[in-house]
Amino acid sequence: MNKPKSLIYKYAFKAIFLLGIVAQQAFARQTEYTKYVDPFVGNADNGHTFPGACRPFGMIQTSPVTGGIGWRYCSEYVYSDSIIWGFTQDHLNGTGCMDLGDILVMPSTGKRTRSWDEYRSHFYKTQEFATPGYYSVYLTDTKVKAELTASAHVAFHRYTYDSTDSTSVLIDLQHGPAWNDKQYHSQVNRCETHWEDAYTLVGHVQNTVWVKQDYFFIIKFNRPVASHITLNKAADTEKGDRIVATFDGIQQGEQLLMKIAMSTTSVDGAKKNLYTEVPYWDFAAVKQSANNEWNKYLKRIDIEGTDDQKKNFYTSFYHALIQPNQIADVDGMYRNAADKIVKAENGLFYSTFSCWDTYRAAHPFYTIVMPDRVDAMVSSLVEQAEVQGFLPIWGLWGKENYCMVGNHAVSIVAEAYHKGFRGFDAERAFKAIKNTQTISHKLKSNWETYTKYGYLPTDIIKSESVSSSLESMYDDYCAADMARLMGKKEDQQYFERRSQFYKNLFDKSTGFMRPRLSNGTWKTPFNPSDLAHAESIGGDYTEGNAWQYTWQVQHDIPGLIKLFGGNKPFLKKLDQFFSLQLKSKLADVTGLIGQYAHGNEPSHHVAYLYTLAGRPWRTQELIRQIFNTQYRPTVDGLCGNDDCGQMSAWYMLSAMGFYPVNPVSGQYVFGAPQMKKITIHLLNGKTFTIIADGLSETNKYVESITLNGKKLKTNHIDHTAIMNGGTLIFKMTNRYY
Repeated sequence: MNKPKSLIYKYAFKAIFLLGIVAQQAFARQTEYTKYVDPFVGNADNGHTFPGACRPFGMIQTSPVTGGIGWRYCSEYVYSDSIIWGFTQDHLNGTGCMDLGDILVMPSTGKRTRSWDEYRSHFYKTQEFATPGYYSVYLTDTKVKAELTASAHVAFHRYTYDSTDSTSVLIDLQHGPAWNDKQYHSQVNRCETHWEDAYTLVGHVQNTVWVKQDYFFIIKFNRPVASHITLNKAADTEKGDRIVATFDGIQQGEQLLMKIAMSTTSVDGAKKNLYTEVPYWDFAAVKQSANNEWNKYLKRIDIEGTDDQKKNFYTSFYHALIQPNQIADVDGMYRNAADKIVKAENGLFYSTFSCWDTYRAAHPFYTIVMPDRVDAMVSSLVEQAEVQGFLPIWGLWGKENYCMVGNHAVSIVAEAYHKGFRGFDAERAFKAIKNTQTISHKLKSNWETYTKYGYLPTDIIKSESVSSSLESMYDDYCAADMARLMGKKEDQQYFERRSQFYKNLFDKSTGFMRPRLSNGTWKTPFNPSDLAHAESIGGDYTEGNAWQYTWQVQHDIPGLIKLFGGNKPFLKKLDQFFSLQLKSKLADVTGLIGQYAHGNEPSHHVAYLYTLAGRPWRTQELIRQIFNTQYRPTVDGLCGNDDCGQMSAWYMLSAMGFYPVNPVSGQYVFGAPQMKKITIHLLNGKTFTIIADGLSETNKYVESITLNGKKLKTNHIDHTAIMNGGTLIFKMTNRYY
């Protein structure tokens, strides 16, 4: 009997060994995606990204603060800085305005009672590290290693103290990013805190930066607080508390753990979030869970390319999934735009909708790669619309900040419906669209004037008249498309007519979309290269000029070409656009190729217009040029604000070889793929593979395109074709066609 037993043990050992290898390989496959993500990309001035820890679409983004005043610090972090102020628990990703940056905490040692801004510490870049769901840094002045990770609603901090000199933590509830010193000291309206026991601080803060925001929190330590003091206010206008909590008995090399949960509803809501998501004190487990969750999403796309290309691509993927943020508590409750506590209809409520940016590529990207999120996003937009009377223009923390022009949540909703998403109430959604496009509301719409003149006259609408008109005309098209699909013929005809209003702003004598007076004459003098920024110097264009906004007719490029007199003059104007030098002094108008500004969204579709006008090879050249000059896997690798993932989504879709010039059409216009192979693992169980056959530095042009072996003669691919799965092959060449 010994021999059979030994054989059993032998084969059992082999089986265990092989299973171990399989498990290791599986783990390697699981972790291979996050290794290409660099959260420091875009952390220089223009990118406005942050390096801290978060979950996909989570409420929490816990990250270091190196500054909080001025446009440069919209994300509160600039890579070149050498001093950390502390760590705040929520952030905006890549925006051009500032808010959030709530609950600054900073581990410290030494003297307890000092000025609030003397708790900051120097750090070395060589001792700073970040990966999806995790951030760490060594604070040299206080001799503390700080590590951050997060769940959806909970920030988890771990501090390792190398000094035992009065170990403490600063909790700064006055902190918040602001445009200037005066505002920085006055953004908090209310602040209440309460120590429930030696381990637990709870509270509520209301502040106003971009929107009025209420947040409730619980801070939980794994060690008892020996004592705590509240620092004196730095200014008479300050209402937020700054608390220093001190701990006894922490030996050199020992750790202090801290969990911070947030809620829009109540302290009880914050507690539910904490005890549901992170009931234990296992920092490593939460860190691993965060890494696993990021991999779960990132593995939906496989690419073949260089290490730099993978770093660019997966970092873009990561940035695109930081928002919109799911701000409802774990029980589905959230504070709505009317400051009422309600339950989200499907238990989820998304906010942080930078619609003016993200309707262009980020939301089309979600419809392909993140379709499991789309219905809830649309439902969230509709829920907010039913409270405030119109779809969110720029939704933040469940409120409206009225930033930018047009209302492109209309596009997001209509696109989802066009592409077959039915997990939301279509009648309610269309009603929200119709109300948005017909009922005038605070600050941003004047439909009576718009309908009367067929545009917004510059002498009545004192700023952004051209941009506001053109953006609204696209939204009218979106409304018409959804009405058409729902059989609402009267609404369809009404909005279709308004969508053609763009023709009223086209000056054939100059070939530009031009500001017009209420008497029908053109505004003079007129220089199409003059840049305008409504928030700073006024003007008829939004963060741009006539060169950039003349192409803002995404829904009817054939009609725009006809206005120019055909393809030849249209292409001539495009050539001028990409060659005539623009000198920009506006922070948002960057990434210049001629008058084209890749750092700002109105230009994002324009390179693809060559394809639609019969010169696809020029689109292919420009896409390669943009890839080579405007995206790098470095801290200064983004030529402009990432804008809640829009810059990133442009990169990913363009890498695949196509782009949604008109998102609601369901068509993606062909450019040229920039990576040898990209495979999308669709959630319907199918795969869609893009192959760039013969792609090289010189082979940047497309000779032919086949889908599942059949040669395509169209200049675009439909959304349904992608979602049906298959193989799209671009035959690449060094000659243009």
